[in-house]
Amino acid sequence: MSLEGWINWVISWAYTPYGVLALFVNAFAESSFFPVPPDLLLIALSLLRPSWALGYAAMCSVGSVLGGVLGYFLGLKGGRPLLERLISEERIRLVERYYQKYDLWAVGIAGFTPIPYKAFTISAGVFVLDLKRFVLISLVSRSARFFLVGLMIYLFGETIKFYITKYFDIFSIAFVVLLIMGFVAIRFFSKGMGRKDETSTERSME
Repeated sequence: MSLEGWINWVISWAYTPYGVLALFVNAFAESSFFPVPPDLLLIALSLLRPSWALGYAAMCSVGSVLGGVLGYFLGLKGGRPLLERLISEERIRLVERYYQKYDLWAVGIAGFTPIPYKAFTISAGVFVLDLKRFVLISLVSRSARFFLVGLMIYLFGETIKFYITKYFDIFSIAFVVLLIMGFVAIRFFSKGMGRKDETSTERSME
């Protein structure tokens, strides 16, 4: 199934009696192995019931953090071989450099942006980073991301509902583009950092 197909399938759960459970499962799974972030399902559910938007955001945040903990322990128990099976070498190099530069705040960056979050949750376990700080930073960054969405819909209700509903297809396409850009950014920066390492190595040998 294509990424767009996965996204449409995830959104369709909003119109079933299992929408809230699907949101939790989506948020949980995306933090360790699933390709589709839960934002669109969160938006779809919140648009159907704006008064529940903050509750949906809380559910999404809890599911995402718990999924991140699973990703952490997968990395901790599976080690580098598991990471290399799930994530490309380019992403691994980039994530390592993010951790070297920003420490665990790299998790916060990934938690709030289109950069694939699971690359950082699994890597955090592989590199045996502090679990308590990992959970705390994940909770802050993921909650900030999801509550921003929920709060906008909760506060502006029907007004924002009209625009998002009217342009939901365009919004979905834009989301896919941002998601792909997150992967492209990883590829671009990992290559750039690789060149810097090669240059530094060459200079040190001169």
